[in-house]
Amino acid sequence: MNHRGTRVLRLDALARVEGEAALHLRVEGDTVAETRLRIYEPPRFFEAFLTGRGHTEPPDITARICGICPVAYQMSACQAIENAGGVTVDGPLADLRRLLYCGEWIESHTLHIYLLHAPDFLGRADVVELARDQRAAVERGLRLKQAGNAIVEQLGGRPIHPVNVRIGGFYRTPTRDELRPLAERLRQARDDALETVRWVAAFDFPDAVCDHDLFALRDPGRYAIDTGTPAVMAAADNGRAPHPIPLSDFEQHVQEGQVPHSTALTATLDGRRYLTGPLARYAINGQWLHPVAAEAAGEAGLGDPAAGAICDNPFRSIVVRAIEVVQAVEEALRIIDGYERPPRPAVEVPPRRGVGAGATEAPRGLLYHRYALTEDGTLTEARIIPPTAQNQTAIEEDVRRAVQARLDGPGPAADDEELTRLCERAIRNHDPCISCAAHFLDVTVERA
Repeated sequence: MNHRGTRVLRLDALARVEGEAALHLRVEGDTVAETRLRIYEPPRFFEAFLTGRGHTEPPDITARICGICPVAYQMSACQAIENAGGVTVDGPLADLRRLLYCGEWIESHTLHIYLLHAPDFLGRADVVELARDQRAAVERGLRLKQAGNAIVEQLGGRPIHPVNVRIGGFYRTPTRDELRPLAERLRQARDDALETVRWVAAFDFPDAVCDHDLFALRDPGRYAIDTGTPAVMAAADNGRAPHPIPLSDFEQHVQEGQVPHSTALTATLDGRRYLTGPLARYAINGQWLHPVAAEAAGEAGLGDPAAGAICDNPFRSIVVRAIEVVQAVEEALRIIDGYERPPRPAVEVPPRRGVGAGATEAPRGLLYHRYALTEDGTLTEARIIPPTAQNQTAIEEDVRRAVQARLDGPGPAADDEELTRLCERAIRNHDPCISCAAHFLDVTVERA
């Protein structure tokens, strides 16, 4: 504790978020004067690594960006290269890609819900402590995560950093018989997913409202996962009018910039703060949820997404993630049920000069890739815009509002320990994937 005119609290290496970061919070009297999410990990230079590599290499290289959501990086990379080559992957190969992505959604969302986020709502330090009195719930979460991992392993060759994905499709596709055990496992996972929705819906949620612009892929007729057009639901439109942005114009609208306190770039959307991820996806695509998922959303208190109901409380994002697990399970079962093995595992994507972009919905939000290639397929430029970097300013604002609401509220004054816990909860709402490491925050609270 430092008393040189300023009160400072430091907590090192707290768990339950991927990566390393710090939060600087300055409180002047009863006003939050400054909030900075300081991502201090060294830049990882993946875009530089890709420059000079061949056009077949991005799916394998970018998968190493994240051990939790490698499929998202592979799928966005594949789409960008295929877009540059003028190739479209459809039919059973596209279905298999979507199935693989469903596996990642299941395992990633379940990891967040049970191991990282639920302890916040249940007054537990971590999932180990939670398992002492809610063993059945934790075991349910582990079963769900294993079901997602099984899909990724079957289609990707292994559950972490899949090796069976290539531009144009896969190195090998499964037979119907090989997918049958996954369907049996997913039927159990459906029950576990629905019970997860009921479990998290009963948590006690602080009052909060996010009024950021919402940004997600929109794929009319189905809930966007691996395909779609970027769409914006502006805060000023009261959640009623998403409008599309052509993928080719993405970087005209999403502008990245550097701030002194973070090694990760921040972003604005047409000059405004915005949010990508589950709350945005649910608002923009909720009308196309599977009927089972839509019914679960209504029972969980989220309203009827087909009638335009949205969730604008960031603390309830854990419920939306649980709904998306149900959606991914149902979608995976649908794909397996109708699967016919394609005649070849991949379509050819020959090298050619061009620029291509791709975007998919990583569990944490919209992930954008763009590559420029020469005639022989050599990459001359790479651009990757991950969801957590896009969400930094929205996260900072949500933290500021959460702390300000506590300072303005009734009851005794909040001490630094309580404010730190509140800040952590507000940040964990967004499941930030800072670098796929295992630390959370070094929190500094400065009181003037």
